[in-house]
Amino acid sequence: MASVFLYHVVGDLTVGKPELVEFAETETVEAAIRAIGESTEGGIPIWRKRSNKGVLENAEMRQQRFVGILNSLDIITFLAKDGFLEDQDKAMKTPVSEAVVPNNFLLKVVDPATRLIDALEMMKQGVKRVLVPKSVGWKGMSKRFSILYNGKWLKHLDSFAPNTNYPSSSSTTSTPDRFCCLSREDIIRFLIGCLGALAPLPLSSISSLGAINPDYCFIDASLPAIEATKKLPRDPSAVAVVEALSDGQFKIIGEISACKLWKCDYLAAAWALVNLSAGQFVMGVEDNVTSRTLPDLMVSPRVGDNNLVNGGGSTRLRKFSSRSIGFFSTAASLSTGAGRSMYRGRSAPLTCKVTSSVAAVMAQMLSHRATHVWVTQPENDDVLVGVVGYADILSAVTRQPAASNLETPGPRE
Repeated sequence: MASVFLYHVVGDLTVGKPELVEFAETETVEAAIRAIGESTEGGIPIWRKRSNKGVLENAEMRQQRFVGILNSLDIITFLAKDGFLEDQDKAMKTPVSEAVVPNNFLLKVVDPATRLIDALEMMKQGVKRVLVPKSVGWKGMSKRFSILYNGKWLKHLDSFAPNTNYPSSSSTTSTPDRFCCLSREDIIRFLIGCLGALAPLPLSSISSLGAINPDYCFIDASLPAIEATKKLPRDPSAVAVVEALSDGQFKIIGEISACKLWKCDYLAAAWALVNLSAGQFVMGVEDNVTSRTLPDLMVSPRVGDNNLVNGGGSTRLRKFSSRSIGFFSTAASLSTGAGRSMYRGRSAPLTCKVTSSVAAVMAQMLSHRATHVWVTQPENDDVLVGVVGYADILSAVTRQPAASNLETPGPRE
């Protein structure tokens, strides 16, 4: 495990990554929906425009222009506000500056030679994106560098400044005006490719590593779905929809989250958020609901449709249904009281057990492009115990003695 964190730098993870294309806060909500559909972790960084395009921008200047990360649930919550569902064209043309939640801490600019272990420490503290200057001739580490560099021990810095610079064995030249962006998903993909070096940790259970977060947010299925937005956590951006059991525990039936709504029909989801209960929102509405209660929505094609992705497409009239949100209809299971069904498709919450291994949970996240997995009891896969997110996984793998001992190595004789 020590070699993975010490002998790699963030520049190694940027090989093959495309150059960052900024999404400005003056862009429209409609453009943001298209961009989010192609993003990682279901969100996009939002930037203020440069005041002087003729001047090369350094890392500190780029950091100051960062506004926050906009995700699908932010947009749906914004569209659910009074007036926007009635004037959908106005809603889609609204600048994203009115929808994004400002948080400059979610992204940090770092040098390509920053050690991976230091990047992980930033993400444990809440950073979701790492912005790395593109370097001329960077091909990854040519050889492992030692924790002894020029006769001095490398140590963690007390604070992570945007221009943090660590020595490396590769000589490169950074281009200040070109950057690529690394997400936590990129870090997990890298780690899952190094399972052999991380052994035996990948086979350890998430429970034994303390990766389960019991302080999850939840909402009763009978409450209005809009209530979920009043308690929405930022990491992960998800609220479990539950039914209370007689013994005081909770049965999970779904979730309202950014990753579940990543490629949904945003206007339909916003209407459902306002008008349906949380249970109806995640399970669907029954087919025999009177048409007078379901609106006709002038909606654009989904983000996944080719004409919308390519910048084309036009709005069309469509009757709202449970499929409009992007989930499959579960009218049969609702009418029979069957609860969660294997046929629910995208609406079913992603779950694991407390005994699941770290490697299995990481694989679940990556295969489903999810930011989290709900944890259930070993004997009952409906009874909710907690949640595991990217930050919890990163904290677990760096909390181990082999990693913590590397932070402040003592001098050798």
